[in-house]
Amino acid sequence: MKYIFILFLLFLNCAKNTKETSNTFRYNEHKNIGSLDPAFAKDNADIWAVNQLFNGLVQMDEELHVQPCISKEWQISEDALTYSFTLRKDVYFHKHALFGEDSTRTVKATDFEYSFNRLLDKQIASPGSWVLNKVDSFRAINDTLFQIKLKQPFPAFLGLLTMKYCSVVPEEIVKHYKSDFRSNPIGTGPFKFKRWEENIKLVFRKNNNYFETDTKGNKLPYLEAVAITFLPDKQSEFLQFAQGNLDYVSGLDASYKDEILTAKGNLRDSYAKDVHMIRGPYLNTEYLAFYMDSKLPEIQSSLLRKAVNYGFDREKMMIYLRNGIGIPANGGFIPKGLPGYNEAIGFTYQPKKAKQLIEQFKAESGHNKPEITITTTSNYLSFCEFIQRELQKIGLQVHVDVIPAATLKDAKANGKLDMFRASWVADYPDAENYLSLYYSKNFAPNGPNYTHFKNEQFDLWYEQAFKETNTLEREKLYLRMDSLVMDHTPIVPLFYDEVVRFTRKNVDGLGINPINLLDLKSVKKQSAIAL
Repeated sequence: MKYIFILFLLFLNCAKNTKETSNTFRYNEHKNIGSLDPAFAKDNADIWAVNQLFNGLVQMDEELHVQPCISKEWQISEDALTYSFTLRKDVYFHKHALFGEDSTRTVKATDFEYSFNRLLDKQIASPGSWVLNKVDSFRAINDTLFQIKLKQPFPAFLGLLTMKYCSVVPEEIVKHYKSDFRSNPIGTGPFKFKRWEENIKLVFRKNNNYFETDTKGNKLPYLEAVAITFLPDKQSEFLQFAQGNLDYVSGLDASYKDEILTAKGNLRDSYAKDVHMIRGPYLNTEYLAFYMDSKLPEIQSSLLRKAVNYGFDREKMMIYLRNGIGIPANGGFIPKGLPGYNEAIGFTYQPKKAKQLIEQFKAESGHNKPEITITTTSNYLSFCEFIQRELQKIGLQVHVDVIPAATLKDAKANGKLDMFRASWVADYPDAENYLSLYYSKNFAPNGPNYTHFKNEQFDLWYEQAFKETNTLEREKLYLRMDSLVMDHTPIVPLFYDEVVRFTRKNVDGLGINPINLLDLKSVKKQSAIAL
């Protein structure tokens, strides 16, 4: 009888472990994770992990609308300078002995005051301190009221506050661990830190005290745990996913794109039974840029710049080089997924018109053999060679120069390249972030205006947008600015990137968003083993 009882206990323990394993979300991070401290959440790898452990005042939904988080509501003054946040009273830090008898405590406005001061602390040297550049002051009015005052109106400020840099951290824990807080994180998020063997495995467990619920009032999260591995290359990661050892793969790597997708971007039959593909716009615009201060007549000519824009088939390029993943950029610089995007303000494939513009340039300038050089990195050589072949068919000689990424970065910042490939991924989800590349006071190297585009009307609209508190009116200004940029053609938009996610069929609720943030609090995983 004694042995039967022991076997019964072993069975229960085995069943419990199997259940927990089956309700663990497993993914790989091939870039490794540098820190679990939100003040250093700069790269996607760090941001994804930190997002499971920490919360801020506000958060972004899948449509990029700002929603309540630890702050249940907020008010903005009429002059758009003062933001007052009312905090929830039921948000607790993850348990830790340093909190004393209860091993936890509620979040108070003074915690945000400390967290923001820490973000600005030069000794901490957080890469996210710039988020508060437009902030004049902040303070805790009382335990549940936190106030921020800006130096000047900035409509995108709430969006900035959704960044993981602005997460709340507990002062007593940070001061205890100091720099080792990076590997001993205590936050308020849906999961809590369990174990980290750096470059091998990272494990989070469910936070049973988490404050958010689903629409039916059920407590979040649904998962019991999150397990992150660190296989160094995407091919090995995909192999583990194909074998069922990972629940999720993000992005489309050249090493497996043809294995899993058809040329038109659909799942191959061999994967359709077990794999679910989610895709949607990503806030990244890939483009070619002209240096508007170039002395070359080809670059100075709007005729030739427009000819390049008309002269190649973006749809064909995406099918041929990206298996249909990515949206051909027939609109402006603002990518699909952001308010202000318009698909009709750019250029379509019109080779006859492109040829006419080149002939017009020859006649007006006297240059009978126009030529341009596109500078790129090896990663984008195939795109530039595709454009080279297409443009040479219509009478424009194109050279492609391949240089290292670090060299290109320095050269484009210092005006040493007449034409180059670039991309712009949003720092924060507002179209102003994209349009800042064409504001004349942002000339590189002191700002992101790498093309040295300058237009007085654009500058007036750009400055007006900062003062416009009406969202719809601001979006109209964004569209006008983007249209004006496309009229003057300092760039050649290539494509707007897409987020592509592959999950096992037993994973539900993952969703997708244009900033490619991994949010696991609403994810459910059906067990493959019935107990």
